[in-house]
Amino acid sequence: MDLIGIFALAGVLATLTCIIHLGGLVALSAFMRRTRAHPAHLTTMIGQGASIIVHVMTIFALHSAQIWVYTIAFLVLGAFDTLNDAVYYSISSFTTVGFGDLRPEEPWHMLGAIESANGFLLIGWSTAFLVSLSSRIRMFEATLEESTAPKPNDG
Repeated sequence: MDLIGIFALAGVLATLTCIIHLGGLVALSAFMRRTRAHPAHLTTMIGQGASIIVHVMTIFALHSAQIWVYTIAFLVLGAFDTLNDAVYYSISSFTTVGFGDLRPEEPWHMLGAIESANGFLLIGWSTAFLVSLSSRIRMFEATLEESTAPKPNDG
């Protein structure tokens, strides 16, 4: 496969992983709103903590699915002989760790570099999502504190 074909394939894989991410975050948010399990609606620390853990683990599952997209592509392309090597390489590329102890032959190493850029952006998107979630929790807590704070006497 030539470089243009590799970039086209990478574009398809990046688009697919973005769709997985967007769909997962939208589904998670909708589920949390429907069940009133969004941490901003929960008034206990345990409830908020459990909700955040559900959010983080769901995001972890989404990233795992995205890594598998690349893993399967590497296997189908014949870039690796074993599932173990393909998964290991894909995890280290997606997370931008890039140990360098394993890499596919030409021309597939370019796909690993693109996977790194894709993973970097998706992990950043996840981070922004979690920061937004945390700020909503803090705003909700501030509202609760205001509503329960003793009012000064007007006398």
